[in-house]
Amino acid sequence: MLTSVQKEILQTLINLYRKSKCTSVKCESIADLMGRNSGTIRNQMQSLRSLGLVQGVPGPRGGYKPTLEAYHTLNIENDPCEIHVPIYVENQLISDISVNKIEFTNILRPGQCEATITVLGDIKQLDLDNQIKIGPTPVNNLTIIGTIIGRDDVDNALLIKTDGILSIPNIKVKDLSTPIDCSVDYDVPLIDVCKIMDEKHVKGIPVIIDNEVKGIVKQSDVIRMVSENKLDAKVKDFMDENIAIAKETNTLMHSMGMLYQKDVSMLILLDENSEISGMVTFTDVLRRLVSFTN
Repeated sequence: MLTSVQKEILQTLINLYRKSKCTSVKCESIADLMGRNSGTIRNQMQSLRSLGLVQGVPGPRGGYKPTLEAYHTLNIENDPCEIHVPIYVENQLISDISVNKIEFTNILRPGQCEATITVLGDIKQLDLDNQIKIGPTPVNNLTIIGTIIGRDDVDNALLIKTDGILSIPNIKVKDLSTPIDCSVDYDVPLIDVCKIMDEKHVKGIPVIIDNEVKGIVKQSDVIRMVSENKLDAKVKDFMDENIAIAKETNTLMHSMGMLYQKDVSMLILLDENSEISGMVTFTDVLRRLVSFTN
């Protein structure tokens, strides 16, 4: 069983080891961060070394590295040099800290939800009542928004009163798509576009010239032409050249980002052979999110 001082030293070592991009850490660096005497840290390091929790690195640039057992002892499951779960405080990214574990401690009372966040990095730079956003996490894209109501410097943990929790389904955008097996060129008349949409049951048709996607004709474009009584219009007169093309293997999260960044209402999807396979609209995404929350 480690003492509280040993736990704090070990946690500080891991934080500095991660911050230095996994190079050895000197006792003086640990002492400076903890506000302790370097001789005390050095003595404790010998004890931690005998327990197999730290490894000494000889030489002028030497120091100490945490062992795999150190991570297990502190319940750190991931390699801190590879995995990064972002933390934003007051809407500012804190680049030198990352989330290791999230545990919900209170979810049963209406209007109340608390979570304990185990952190990699120096949490002393965070204060009570700070507004915090955590995530998105790998795999399940979990994001937590809340307020810091507690801080444990020994276990490197934060207690968060959550204001909101969001998780985007980890699915491929292909699962939401509508197949496309048609296209038009610049000179196709409006009436023919209407017929194709009706027969194929699609809300958009790509405009392809010389095997290259030049734009898209959307159902809303067709309606606009009809409402303006421009029945003689051709595709080149009302097509939308602002298009977004994505791989059908992209995740829903990535695709939502593309829709937002490109400021478009639909994505054209390509298969593994770079051929058009389908499309996904903003409505398709919204429908999936609503069904997920329900």
